Amino acid sequence: MRLPHVPLDEVEDVHVGLIGIPWDGGTTNRAGARHGPRQIRDLSTLMRNVHHVTGVKPFDLANCADLGDTPVNPIDLHDTIARIEAFFRDVHAAGIVPLSAGGDHLVTLPIMRAIARAQPVGMVHFDAHTDTNDRYFGEHKLTHGTPFRRAIEEGLLDPKRTVQIGIRGSLYTSHDMDWGYEQGIRVIQIEEFFDLGVEAVIAEARRVVGDGPTYISFDVDGLDPVYAPGTGTPEIGGFSTHDAQRMIRGLRGVNLVGGDVVEVAPPFDPSGATALVGATIMYEILCLLTEVVAKR
Repeated sequence: MRLPHVPLDEVEDVHVGLIGIPWDGGTTNRAGARHGPRQIRDLSTLMRNVHHVTGVKPFDLANCADLGDTPVNPIDLHDTIARIEAFFRDVHAAGIVPLSAGGDHLVTLPIMRAIARAQPVGMVHFDAHTDTNDRYFGEHKLTHGTPFRRAIEEGLLDPKRTVQIGIRGSLYTSHDMDWGYEQGIRVIQIEEFFDLGVEAVIAEARRVVGDGPTYISFDVDGLDPVYAPGTGTPEIGGFSTHDAQRMIRGLRGVNLVGGDVVEVAPPFDPSGATALVGATIMYEILCLLTEVVAKR
């Protein structure tokens, strides 16, 4: 967004930090999201100063900076997760609200480990998949399909203050979603989304998360792939980019503590259209975060 690049060890008086996480070691099928932050940065130069609907001027409300990319180890999953967590611990200790570009969806787990140790967060989760599976390929418990199961087990994510919007697609077994329901997660499958409509879904999301600290996690595969073809696990029949924008705007005033946009995989969309979606959704979330920061 043409913001200054401020290395984390030189941070001073930054309120909201934009961060890239160029890693897709948790991907189970089509890799490529490690290149997401680079292309999102490129397309984000199209973002301007004033939100055209709300009138919010995010760069006037808060000091924002690009903190660069987290360190990663492309051949070691566990080392990468430790590196990401350490980076975000420093961000959190500096009082900076993080807004991140992934990377695959496993990156949300180390972010939550860094910012939600003292108090679990609620979450508004836009996605085609619940990402609450237990394991893949036998013993692999850390993949982009498992982060929120781990986060709930570790006491980082409050399942009763979690709403998942846009869930769809075929399952591995008929019991794949049972665990999340048992924990109390509010799952809005895509059929219910279309039955309820955007305004009712917004109202339900606000009811679920309440007044407590809340995180937004936006997987671009929540969108129909006609809007975001550059992603690792596309599922047809999703919501539109405009639906997504309206839902995010409807979260104004929620007690937000951070957010991310994940699973932009440029190799599957060299045109950059999916990265533009990622950058624009980040801008929508940024407008919310800067309003929250300005009120503190």
